Amino acid sequence: MKLIETASKAGDETENTNQPIPRHLQYQKVRDGRKQPIRGLWVRNGRFYARLTVEDASNGTKGVRRVPLEVETAAEAVAALKKLQTQRADNELPVLKQTPKFSDYVETYFAHFAALKDAKRPKTIENERGHLNRWKEHLKDTRLDRITMPMITEFRVTRKKEGVSNRTVNLAVTCFRNVLKMAIDDGWLQRLPTENLRPLKWVAKRKKLYTAAEIESLCKAALEVSKNGIVFGDLMRFLSYCGTRISETLRLKWSDVDWQQEQITIGSDGLAKNHKPRSVDFNPKLEILLKEMLARRQPDSEFLFPSPQRGKKDKPAKTFRETLKLARDKVGFKDFGFHHCRHFFISYCVMSKIDYMTIASWAGHGDGGILIGKTYGHLTSEHARRQAKNLNFEPTLAE
Repeated sequence: MKLIETASKAGDETENTNQPIPRHLQYQKVRDGRKQPIRGLWVRNGRFYARLTVEDASNGTKGVRRVPLEVETAAEAVAALKKLQTQRADNELPVLKQTPKFSDYVETYFAHFAALKDAKRPKTIENERGHLNRWKEHLKDTRLDRITMPMITEFRVTRKKEGVSNRTVNLAVTCFRNVLKMAIDDGWLQRLPTENLRPLKWVAKRKKLYTAAEIESLCKAALEVSKNGIVFGDLMRFLSYCGTRISETLRLKWSDVDWQQEQITIGSDGLAKNHKPRSVDFNPKLEILLKEMLARRQPDSEFLFPSPQRGKKDKPAKTFRETLKLARDKVGFKDFGFHHCRHFFISYCVMSKIDYMTIASWAGHGDGGILIGKTYGHLTSEHARRQAKNLNFEPTLAE
């Protein structure tokens, strides 16, 4: 049964015109077998309508609406009316007014989070907008309550034909679902049209584990190809010894370094991935690096990695991607990215037999180490196999 708000209000039997409305275009009472009018049921031009008094959840006011019913006979209309009355009594009545277009509601969604300011990181908003713009192109003027499962599956097929990975398509559906969840909260929908939609299968590519020597060769190459080579080398070593993400690393300040507690606080600005600050304890390599960086700290900046083009205004470096590209081209590491340094740190933590919960706290995972175990658990067995080759059953002489 399709429910749409009609343009007419209760009691509007004639238009404000000098010409009388033909009888078949007027609302007329539906009558039962004894010619008695059925309360709340009307017919116009062969179509049945239910007349209901409903309360607007947004302001609490009550009003009368005529709801068109997708039925063929008077008996079916009576059944549909009773169903609506039951839903009203159970507070499960569908939306009986015209819902917004998806494209318009997306802007409402972004305005909502703009008002909340720090509810989502700017990078998250940027990524969501990219995915949702694709949805807007696909759905065009479709209203929220008209979105169907075939439309959603068609979107996925279209994106796949464009060469998009399964993981990216799944992320697009997640962003789409976030908008519809807010529509449910706002009372525009009762359930998600994505119910029972299974995500597309995908297998994460296992990152290459670069060695400390290879990362060091990249740092040395940067000295030859970029004037920012020294700072770039500090950055690469820091990422490798601390396991931080590139975006949160570039925002770090010297005030985040606690020399007494031998810790560095990540995300004190509230912009970490999960919006929670965390502390990473010094390890020998990290401590030595920080002391070296402190010795050549630029006095006019509070950032660990200040912008080379900051001028008189202190600000952190925005990116070192150009230096990274030049350095990796020189040493032949075409696929190397900043995240490989984080992969290096976590991998060697696992192979150093540090418990997963501690590694997760340093890496900023809120699952207590479950993801570490799933992603890096294979390293434990590989490391054990390598160590087994060093086992010696021959007698040795003590010095």
